[in-house]
Amino acid sequence: MTLSSSPSLSEKGDVVHVEDGKTATAGGLYNPHIDVSDIDERALMRKVDMRTVPWLSFLYLLCFLDRTSIGNAKLYSIETSLGLSDTQYLICLTVFFISYALFEVPSNVVLKRLRPSIWLSTLMVLWGIMMTVQGLVHNYSGLLVMRWMLGAFEAGLFPGVTYYLSCWYKRSEFGIRAAIFFSAATISGAFGGLLAVGLARMNGIGGKPCGLVTILAGAISFWIIVDFPDNATFLTEAERTVVIRRLQSDAQFSAAGEKMQWRHITKALTEWKTYLAMVVYAGIDMPLYAFALFLPSIIKQVRFSATSANLLTVPVYALACISTCLVGFFADKYGNRGMFNIGIFTAAVGYIILIVSRNAALSYFAVFLGACGIYPCIRDAWMSNNSEGTYKRSVALAMVISWGNLQGAVSSNVYRATQVPWYPLGHGLVLMYIGTGLIATVTFRFLLKRENARRDRGERDEIIEGREGGFEANGRFASVDDAKREKGDEWSGYRYTL
Repeated sequence: MTLSSSPSLSEKGDVVHVEDGKTATAGGLYNPHIDVSDIDERALMRKVDMRTVPWLSFLYLLCFLDRTSIGNAKLYSIETSLGLSDTQYLICLTVFFISYALFEVPSNVVLKRLRPSIWLSTLMVLWGIMMTVQGLVHNYSGLLVMRWMLGAFEAGLFPGVTYYLSCWYKRSEFGIRAAIFFSAATISGAFGGLLAVGLARMNGIGGKPCGLVTILAGAISFWIIVDFPDNATFLTEAERTVVIRRLQSDAQFSAAGEKMQWRHITKALTEWKTYLAMVVYAGIDMPLYAFALFLPSIIKQVRFSATSANLLTVPVYALACISTCLVGFFADKYGNRGMFNIGIFTAAVGYIILIVSRNAALSYFAVFLGACGIYPCIRDAWMSNNSEGTYKRSVALAMVISWGNLQGAVSSNVYRATQVPWYPLGHGLVLMYIGTGLIATVTFRFLLKRENARRDRGERDEIIEGREGGFEANGRFASVDDAKREKGDEWSGYRYTL
């Protein structure tokens, strides 16, 4: 698939002071000695697309498939096979999300310090091993340990790739790439239903085929995953220069390199945007995991067999995939991510129907609404667009995503066996989370818009030596480049994406 990129970049875009030993002039132009006049920017970004998006999407497909396959296996009596009570089964679901959330932030820090090709491929191999071993367990304690380890090793992929893609693409291009990457979750939902039917007819092999495929994919990822733009070996020096200058022209001042300093991490830990975005993400992620883990059970309990229920999930996820990609495309095109996030209202309608419906066909229609409202609204692109500084963005994204994923521990426990077939408590709590996410989205957008307006009025202007205007409270700097480097997205010239 060919993705659109922005019009060609002139050699005199918005520039930045460069750290990590990169060559720059006093004005901050990256690699000023490199002639980039012969580089076709659109062709270059198509080349980048083909080396990043397809393979990473495939890896996330495997990740989500491994994570949620236990929901499909439930229909084929995994509880009976392993001697699990309903409570023990729910604990096994829960423990995955606890380890997953704990390791996301440190994993993103390691990713930045290490090469993505090494770190992501290592994680893949390790969780593939855990998935293979999970297919060999025969009791509750074994499954519990494997789910904990699976969560720990899977933790680095989604926040890591989200951050990694933000280091390659301009803010106006990131949404569709992130949407295609995340749409792998919907494809895994559809494929998971088909796979569960197939594995149910192959007694005794459990999750071993899935684990072995993951191990193989992880091993070859070392040679397929490319690293950050400044050292990507599949690009020429001139092409690497164009990629970085494009990012700098998009107010990504740290694109050419940034030294690890604790103040960057501290800023992510103390900023209001991080915590409000966590509420937004939680309001979407809990419904997402509840949907992914229990969709087969929800369909089955409205009078479908196990095999039919798994197969009936396929068209639901197919529509979710299409919706996710369309929303990502239009959010990039129109740049109003918050307004598109309000589309989660569609999911609210779906869950209201699920709560009141006692008709199988109507309930099945409602899950389509739920999928179309939940999956397109995983707006990590929104937070990424509004956080400048490579380490700050890395930690902020990991915090937002880890808090959202921790809500999977909640979603794992809201659909109780005592409430079949209509699950009023589960649907009600999902609806509550959707409402919380909707309110947080509106609040987040309002505050970002208000801050942009203050900057437009000059209230955030810094004092720059040799220039008139500015306020001491906003800082005093020797040059605009110094202000950009020191303040990141708090610089008065930076505008937040609404």
